[in-house]
Amino acid sequence: ALLTGPAIAPKLGNATAKAELGRAAWKVLHTTFARFPEKPSDDEKEALRSFVHLFQRLYPCGECAEHFGKVLAKYPPQVSSRSAAATWGCYVHNIVNKRLHKPEFDCEKIGDAYDCGCGDEKDAKTKDK
Repeated sequence: ALLTGPAIAPKLGNATAKAELGRAAWKVLHTTFARFPEKPSDDEKEALRSFVHLFQRLYPCGECAEHFGKVLAKYPPQVSSRSAAATWGCYVHNIVNKRLHKPEFDCEKIGDAYDCGCGDEKDAKTKDK
């Protein structure tokens, strides 16, 4: 019930605030998926699954949270790998975009759109040694 309960926040009436919040929220989610391990442990998988569900419940726009809760019920988070999480994130983002009459995103390019700028971390760690 903790992870799948109803949205907590009330409806957010300010359309500008709602749009800004949505853009920021998707950036956080997609960047989180892009930084997720390619081979996560069971604990890491559960952490991401829980995070997505709690993010939905606590989202500051209650109306948006309720809609996203319905998406999560039908399409639960995919947490088996970074690729699975990123692909799932793009897929559900497109479901939301379609409902809002916004253009769908090409999921093949999701890594380019939400690049955190930290892709060369392994190289940097090697150089430090």
